[in-house]
Amino acid sequence: MSLPPALLPRQPPGERWIALAAGLTAADITARITDPAGLAALGSTADQAAAGLREDQIRAAAVLVPIVLHPGAPSILLTLRSGHLSAHAGQVAFPGGRIEAGETPEAAALREAAEEVGLDPRLPELIGRLPDHLTGTGYRMTPVVALLRPPLTLAHDPAEVEEPFELPLSVVLDPESPQRHRAERQGRMREYWVWPHERHFIWGATAAVLVNLAALLRA
Repeated sequence: MSLPPALLPRQPPGERWIALAAGLTAADITARITDPAGLAALGSTADQAAAGLREDQIRAAAVLVPIVLHPGAPSILLTLRSGHLSAHAGQVAFPGGRIEAGETPEAAALREAAEEVGLDPRLPELIGRLPDHLTGTGYRMTPVVALLRPPLTLAHDPAEVEEPFELPLSVVLDPESPQRHRAERQGRMREYWVWPHERHFIWGATAAVLVNLAALLRA
């Protein structure tokens, strides 16, 4: 899929969302992430490019969705994938990857986060899962939400990750932040979410997971 060359400038989030982000406690976040009604309302999601995939073409994957509890200004930990990778090079992603035989999504997400950014697997407080997201490349991705208490000591693997960075939770909460973009792929127009950032293009499966996260936390 060809992507627009320009990044979206990040506009300041509305005061309402800055205040909501600042006021969310760990207990508040946990309650909203695990709310059965909220999860049922979202349901599983899929990239448009995943249409037509057969079940035998789909592989299981998991990502860690870390919410960093900075006092008054929580954030989401993301990574910029290395430009040398064979798949999804240079894209923004959550730490994560394929679920190995015998692993739960939680175990896979913690393992991948340790490998990619050096996150001690004892530190994340796992609080729940978001609905699965089926990617156009054939991965059924389970997002595992975790709370992290700063300060963080990360040591990313440059072979996999160019840079870990954080996106303010206030930006994620603001419903005016994400935009729908369209691009042609294999002769068909596809739509996908894009989140604003001054340096990175946040789109695709990562953007879709952020949309679901925001919907739950705003409830």
